[in-house]
Order: sequence, then structure tokens, then C-alpha cells
Amino acid sequence: MSPLREAHAAVRSGQSAPVGLRGADLLSDELLNKDSAFSADERASLGLVGLLPPQVLDIEAQVALELEHVRRKSDPLERYIGLAALQDRNETLFYRVLIENLEEFMPIVYTPTVGLACQRFSHILRYARGIWVTPADAGRVADVLRNATRDDIRLIVVTDNERILGLGDQGCGGMPIPVGKLTLYTAGAGIYPAYTLPVSLDVGTDNQALRDDPFYLGWRHPRLRGQAYDDLVEEFVEAVLEVYPHTVLQWEDFKQHNAIRLLDRYRRRIASFNDDIQGTGAVVTSGIIAACRLKKEPLSAQRFVLLGAGAAGIGIARTLRAALRADGASEDEIRRAILLADSHGLVRKDRDGLDADKVEVALGPEDAAALGLDGPAVDLATIVRAVRPGFLIGTSGQPGAFTEEMIRAMAEHTAVPVVMPLSNPTDKTEAAPADILAWTEGRALIATGSPFAPIDVGGATRVIGQANNVFIFPGLGLGAIVSETREVTDELFLVAARTLAAHVSDDRLATGSLYPSVGDLRKVSRAIAIEVARYAREAGSGRGYRDDQLEAAVDAAIWYPEYVSYRPV
Repeated sequence: MSPLREAHAAVRSGQSAPVGLRGADLLSDELLNKDSAFSADERASLGLVGLLPPQVLDIEAQVALELEHVRRKSDPLERYIGLAALQDRNETLFYRVLIENLEEFMPIVYTPTVGLACQRFSHILRYARGIWVTPADAGRVADVLRNATRDDIRLIVVTDNERILGLGDQGCGGMPIPVGKLTLYTAGAGIYPAYTLPVSLDVGTDNQALRDDPFYLGWRHPRLRGQAYDDLVEEFVEAVLEVYPHTVLQWEDFKQHNAIRLLDRYRRRIASFNDDIQGTGAVVTSGIIAACRLKKEPLSAQRFVLLGAGAAGIGIARTLRAALRADGASEDEIRRAILLADSHGLVRKDRDGLDADKVEVALGPEDAAALGLDGPAVDLATIVRAVRPGFLIGTSGQPGAFTEEMIRAMAEHTAVPVVMPLSNPTDKTEAAPADILAWTEGRALIATGSPFAPIDVGGATRVIGQANNVFIFPGLGLGAIVSETREVTDELFLVAARTLAAHVSDDRLATGSLYPSVGDLRKVSRAIAIEVARYAREAGSGRGYRDDQLEAAVDAAIWYPEYVSYRPV
């Protein structure tokens, strides 16, 4: 084991760490730096005397100071920049601040503020994190990966930057997404930062405004397409298998066609998944399971209408089908229970020009006729009136797509309509929660993609639960790493969805929220990791931990940010 890896391993496990760095080199290591918390003995033995002000502060005092610094900034992007600077300097302190104030700062380090960081990336970058791979690196991608300063990577989040949130092609500016996702893996599940690596496949951009920006930092070419793109992705996957053979790979913010085909192409060659597809499917299915608990109705009795047939919509349909199948629904019932609409109306198998990606979730002509939806270009309002769904789910990015007429029609036929306008950021949502509650006389259960404040309804406070993938991917990633599973299967996501739903308390449900509080994230992630590792063991794809070993193995992999003592080597 290298000296640096030995030091990181000791810090991760909360033990006294042997440190080979001294002086300014130690202060420059963001994982080992403690700033003013170095003790007098450590300063003397590690060459730090004179490099720091003389007062020693403990981590609690440092947290209070950092909160003072960040809260002084009123602009969310400036808060993002300030927190990023802290992460670049002292990751232990950064994660302590984040974990203790997760509800306040998660919207800063990830959605919605991370979207602004992506748009302004070339103008706000202070410190480059992660690895960039460009077409100019073809033939040497493995060597590029070896340039990462950490040599025991267990988790990679990679993006090609083409579909960043609801913002589209952001070129090299997409890097804050994998950085932010990995930040949430650590904050939410305790995966030690030294084991993570954000990667940007910077294959150019078709965003002309970026290419015209004289300060743009990315590969200044039109976006790579076709066989050359596929060849670079293939080399990247082979390089990951060669350099980091024990890693779990998460595909992030690839555009729909690439997202689906790359997932299906590589999921059995490398332990990998796509959070936009599978994570979204799991978190939405979890909210649906929780809603059924409150409605006191079986999942198999429900009908679902989804607006949006992109990667997210397809992921939701896939996971919902698996859940319905497990709940005892027949294949005929499953086909007719889940209907998708896109900008051209009902997604039907016999529609001219139907994208190949959508065929698996498209409704057959016989089923459409049986549901009273025969005919060309059936729109969303017609689907809602004909099908009378209990659940209306939006991933379209079309603000206002759920109209008052549509919601009222839905509410006529179900005592507790469930409406999930999931598009983000906030200005992309299909309907505002306050409007949905007004149109349903306060009866609706609502989950959103972006955070919304609680709403007063007749003197009672209704909590709007956020269907945030952060409730799924940190725990699932931790379980996959601990179990060393050879494949991240769809069944693991259903396990995660059911585990999450079980952690929504009756009291929480009574407020209208279909999800736990973000403050419970670490507890939820731990439970998901245990169940994922257990299922992987039973399926024969993960390590054979005995039950009495499994929880201990998960707990041993969870890092809590606190300082340990250092000794020089």
C-alpha cells in the first residue's frame, strides 16, 4: 500500500494516521488538511510551525466559522463557489458542514444551483477536479486515468455533458454534475472521497454560444458523433476496467438515445448504472408505493399516466413494470396500467416515426382500443379523461403542462389523486403544488423534482416531498461497492425503492410527503446499502457475507468527517 493510500485508509476508519507529507505539501492535500485544527504537537512534528496562525480551533468552531462565511453570501452561485473553495481546501471540514446542514446546502451543491454553475463553469472555475477525456486522448485513455492523484478508485461518475439537467448541452461545463453527485455519495452514504472520481467525456459541444465564448475551457469542436464517439466510449470503459477494476461506474446526464444504449451495452461488462434512468425509476416507484400505503390500495390496482418518454420516463416505466409484476399483476394488466405521452401525444407502437428507444414502453393498438384511445395524435388531456389514472407523472420539462382542467378531471374519479410534476429546475415544473392543491380541494398527494416550501391548506401544513434521486443512488452505490457485485441489476433498484418507501413514517405520510426528510438521508442510505448487498448475495452476484457480517461491512465503509491525529513517517 502506498503511503498516501495508507494515510487515507486510516482517516477513513477514524484511526491515527501515518502521514508522509510535511509543511505546505500537507496543507495542500484537501483530504489531509485540517487548517487551524492541527495540534501543537502535529505542527511541530509535521513542519507546520509558522505556516498557520497560532490559535488551535476544533472542528466545531471551524464549522461555525464556515457557516458564518457562507451565510453572509446572499447569491446562491456565490454560496456554491464558497463551498467549492472549502471542498478544494479541506474536505473533512466541508463534509462536516454539509452533513450537519444538508437541507440548507444540498440545493446549493446540487440542484438547482449546480445548474447555474454548469452554465457559468468556464467563468467561475477556481480549481479543476476530476479527469477530462477528449477525442484528442484516443489511444491513451488509460494513461489519462492514471493521472488521477488517487489510485484506489471504487466509484466513478461520468458524463458526456449533452443533457445537463433541463439545460441541454453544456460542453465541459457539465463537470459540476459528476462532482456534485459524488459529493452527495459522500454526504449521503459516507463513501470516502478518496475512492471517488468525477469524469467528463468532453467530446465537444453543439452549443454555439459556448464555442464562441473566448473563455470557454472545453474541447472547442462540434460534438463528436457516430462511430468515433462509440470508439472513445469503448476505450474509456476498457481503460476503467484496466486501471480501476473494482470500480462501480455511473453514467450521468447522457442524452436519451446514448443513455439507454450505453447502459444496455455495458451493464454486464462493468458494474454500472444510469441514475437518470434507473435511479429516477426507483425514486418515483418508491413514492408510488408510499402513496398506495396512504391510499390503502394495492399497487396492482393503479393506473399511471406519464408525460415525457425520455430516459427518465422510460426508467420510471421499467421500474414500475417490475414492481407491478412483483405485486402479482398479469402482463396484460401491466401493459394497460402504464401509458406514456410525449410531444406527439400517446406513445403507440404503430405511430409513424416512433423512436426505437420508445418501442418497449409504447402501447399496442389493441390495448389502445381497449382503453378507448384509438385514433391519431391522442393528447394528454384525452388520455387522462379516458384512463382515469390515480397517478399523473411529469418528466417533460414543459412548464404548465398539467392544466387545471386536466387535474380536475383526474380528481373527479379518485379520492386521493397523486400528481408528480418532476421536471426541474423549478421553472420547468409541469404544475405548481399550490395550484394542484387548489384544483383538488386539498386532496392531492404531490411530489416534485425541485424543492418546494410547505403549503398551508385549511390551517394544516402540507409538506411537498421531493422525489430526489439522492434518496436512492448513495445507498445503492454503497451497497454495490460493499458487495462487489458484478452487475447492478434492475432488481437492485426495486429493492432500493421498497426500502426507501418503508422509511417514510406514518407521521411523515400524514403531512402529505411521500419521501423522508433529507435529514434522514444517511439512515436511509445505510438501510438501502444493507438490503442491496443482501440481495446481491442471494442472487449470487455479490460477496457471500453472512447476515451477522453484512451490517458490519456496510458500517465499516461509511465515513463520518472528523479529524484524527497524525504521526510523521
